[in-house]
Amino acid sequence: MLIVPEALIAGLVSPEDAFAAVEATFAAMSRGEAYNFAVVREALGEGRQYGFKSGLDRSAGQLGVKAGGYFPGNAARGIINHQSTVFLFDPETGQPTAMVGGGLLTALRTAAASAISIGRLARTDAKVLGMVGAGHQAGFQLRAAARVRAFERVIAWNLHPDMLGGLARIAAELGLPFEAVSLERMVEADVIVTITSSPAASLLNAHVSDGTHLACMGTDTKGKQEVDPALLGRAWVFTDEVAQSVSIGEAQHAVALGLLDATAITPLGDVVTGRHPGRRSADEVTLFDGTGVGLQDLAVAAMAVRRAQERGQGLLVEV
Repeated sequence: MLIVPEALIAGLVSPEDAFAAVEATFAAMSRGEAYNFAVVREALGEGRQYGFKSGLDRSAGQLGVKAGGYFPGNAARGIINHQSTVFLFDPETGQPTAMVGGGLLTALRTAAASAISIGRLARTDAKVLGMVGAGHQAGFQLRAAARVRAFERVIAWNLHPDMLGGLARIAAELGLPFEAVSLERMVEADVIVTITSSPAASLLNAHVSDGTHLACMGTDTKGKQEVDPALLGRAWVFTDEVAQSVSIGEAQHAVALGLLDATAITPLGDVVTGRHPGRRSADEVTLFDGTGVGLQDLAVAAMAVRRAQERGQGLLVEV
């Protein structure tokens, strides 16, 4: 088994690599060649979440599981709140083949999924990017979004405004004017990315203009919520996996209130493979409910393993 520690990941997998791996995963899911197993999530108290995401991609020969979760006290300890490790297995024999640090990979694959949704569903003339949330993953989201649309400025809101400085610096690096705004001013955005750990909706229906694309990336656990359920009732909703969307994703709330039927949610993979046309008009609201699927973690981890093997990196151990 090859151990690829977190410290090596940045040199092995680029944002562009993650985009390609995640897009291929969406396509494999759409073709029925890959599927996720049921997610296990447990609340440990004090906001801590721990769980497992796993799956099998027959086309790529990938079987495995990501173990980890969200530990909000970590920031005070000088480490990121999201902690995870990916374990890969031979799908024919079940033997473990790799153990891969999952922290950066999680941020890269989450940003890639969001960017794919923007590239496939946002209006081609989108100019204003709205960011809701300014935690560790928000910077990855901003950079990834800027790679798929020619934005002219960035507006952002965070519950704690003092955290917006990091996004402002990234926007400056990208040559984009940046402004901290109220949620009411999100109506100016053509694309809105939400990436928070909120237990209650922040972005309301009235905060979103017609023609906007939303990438809702923070809700991945029962009870979490970033946006007004009425938004999902108003929007054409897409997701990474419908079963997760209605159980642990943003759609859980709209479905429970009868504002959205699960049969009306479209897998983003169907847009990638051409089975669904995606956006139908310039004035409709599209929304991607990004719950984060285990297959994406396996895909980016497998890429890290291949690169490590090619470069003679990592630690090979007998199991």
